[in-house]
Amino acid sequence: MVSSTQQTQRIRQRKARAVGSRRKRDERANGTPKFAIHPEGYSPTAPDARPVAAAKK
Repeated sequence: MVSSTQQTQRIRQRKARAVGSRRKRDERANGTPKFAIHPEGYSPTAPDARPVAAAKK
């Protein structure tokens, strides 16, 4: 017979694996959420903005 601690840990690990599998299955079925490319208030002159015209020259 196993100890209650060992049994509890195995049950927790099994549940965590099941939750991860369900999450992955759900994400594969529904894809990633749609994020706005340019959210409201976005400044194209911001330091982290992607250079659009300058890189093409």
